[in-house]
Amino acid sequence: MRRAHSVHEMRQLLERRTESADDASAVLARLKQNKYLDDALFAAEFARVHGLARRQGRFRISRELRQRGVPDRHIEAALDAVFAETSEADLIRVRLKRKLASFRGRIDQRKAASLYRGLLRAGFSGDAVRDALRAARVDAAAIADIAESSPEEE
Repeated sequence: MRRAHSVHEMRQLLERRTESADDASAVLARLKQNKYLDDALFAAEFARVHGLARRQGRFRISRELRQRGVPDRHIEAALDAVFAETSEADLIRVRLKRKLASFRGRIDQRKAASLYRGLLRAGFSGDAVRDALRAARVDAAAIADIAESSPEEE
């Protein structure tokens, strides 16, 4: 396969491709027994890649892992391990620096809103994003307007 799968994803794949659910269960049991399939390892690797390499926040990573059927206990352990190495504020700063380099001229309310929404979509908390925008000296009035008009994350 091209990428790792969670137990839930693999169960769905196997159930679509086998004639009976018993066959899928037998294959899943064998994969788990041989340690080819493990939700804890899957969650840890997924969180590491998406947190450190793709610079995504806790909310997005946890949402994507839940969509893949990973249990919450594995998600929390993986996120705690990844974000113990680096802080969310550092990840936001790196993403913000790269984005600000592409903007020309003064950052008006529209540009500030675009930055804010992009960082929220990346999975960072609204408070952390606003703090990072203030630290980057983005227009304070624009940040206040954005915070009031946009719904808070999860």
